[in-house]
Amino acid sequence: MQILGAKLYQIKEREQQKEIKKMKGNQSAIEWGSQIRSYVLHPYKLVKDLRTDVEVSDVEAVLDGDLEEFIEAELHISA
Repeated sequence: MQILGAKLYQIKEREQQKEIKKMKGNQSAIEWGSQIRSYVLHPYKLVKDLRTDVEVSDVEAVLDGDLEEFIEAELHISA
């Protein structure tokens, strides 16, 4: 019974790991040049999402957490 329980536990763990990997999707390495967005604060103000090419000129709102446009664009591309 203990062996059966251990095998069932391993199967459940593998399924959970697959589900987590599926939810995370493709992840790139964190290194120089792999940024998601570029922020220009001077001489003009602009935030550009490099994956979706969405540009926003209200930098303060983005820095305060208003990321709706970027999220919607990413969801639209991946759908």
